[in-house]
Amino acid sequence: MKPGDIAGRDRGEALIVALDFATPEEARRMIATLGESVSFYKIGMELAYGGGLPLARDLIDAGKRLFLDLKLHDIPTTVEKACANVARLGATFLTVHAYPQTMAAAVRGASGSGLRILGVTVLTSYDDDDLAEAGYAFGVSELVARRAKQARLAGVDGLILSARELEATRREVGADFLLVTPGIRPEGAPAGDQKRTMTPGEAIGAGADYLVIGRPITGAADPRAAAEAILADIAEAQGRIRVS
Repeated sequence: MKPGDIAGRDRGEALIVALDFATPEEARRMIATLGESVSFYKIGMELAYGGGLPLARDLIDAGKRLFLDLKLHDIPTTVEKACANVARLGATFLTVHAYPQTMAAAVRGASGSGLRILGVTVLTSYDDDDLAEAGYAFGVSELVARRAKQARLAGVDGLILSARELEATRREVGADFLLVTPGIRPEGAPAGDQKRTMTPGEAIGAGADYLVIGRPITGAADPRAAAEAILADIAEAQGRIRVS
């Protein structure tokens, strides 16, 4: 299998819609609006802390796939036990910050389950200046490369990273490692607080396995139409990969 190979993954599986809402009621309305067009959802910290964890169970029971984007980072014992609890919930993906101790603890907690652990490399709202201000000795590209190597050693299943670092990271980690990209913006959409963005088709072409997209869908005048347009862009990009 070559880098960027998407055999066995259809366009709907590649799209993860971020339910970035303050309340479960808002999220449920969006899920109803999107209907059968979307099969994979992300619940992040805003919704989780707003009472959204019961919604996670409801989505799983309804046959949807769930990405819990909690970005865990704590002492190893705490991370390990938290990941074990998420594994029992039935989520597909869980994020932890890509520090070696944290990733290793998460892998232990998820052991024997279907939960896949994703390490968060560098948030897509950060650039080189932000990392320097935070005290890091590396720029974005260098730090992502370092985190990728550490993630492989820790045994996690994949990484969260900007689409701008996809191609270099895919060469580093190989084809069997999951690369999941937020900060995706359709052509002409505002970037918002994202600093390292790419269109859906470009990201798939660069080697992404999954795309996390929120506001361009949930903030659209017609969310279902926006999702379908993105799915079409994904399908076109996947078609180009299959024939290349």
